[in-house]
Amino acid sequence: MKPLVALVVTLLTAQLALAIDSAPAFSDPAQQARYERVIRELRCLVCRSETIADSNATLAADLRRQVREMMAAGKTDQEIFQHMTDRYGDYVLYNPPLAARTWLLWGGPILLLLGGAAIAGFVIARKSKLPDTDPADPGLGAS
Repeated sequence: MKPLVALVVTLLTAQLALAIDSAPAFSDPAQQARYERVIRELRCLVCRSETIADSNATLAADLRRQVREMMAAGKTDQEIFQHMTDRYGDYVLYNPPLAARTWLLWGGPILLLLGGAAIAGFVIARKSKLPDTDPADPGLGAS
């Protein structure tokens, strides 16, 4: 049983190791810098909180490979981003565009903050209208 468990763990670990890019994608330093900038602007759809540059997920490795292939084919950054958003939606971009379909994404934190402030203001105003003493406890307001 132990050898079987060891084999399964080894195979799973080996799969994760294949997802890591250890060698530079391009020999040209300018092209490599551009590649690294592009993959840092794309979100890993599996991890959701990491870029594809930082993720070890196999999907992220596939996306990095696609970016390398598109760059080698002469595609511009905009064409690469357009291809990714056409295929995966605006969520794949680490900084999605400000558009009508993403207004809630950009405005959501502000709306939550305003809603919380309104609720806090309502509760504070309501509590300030309560009497300082409790008629059922005569010693509560006494000094």
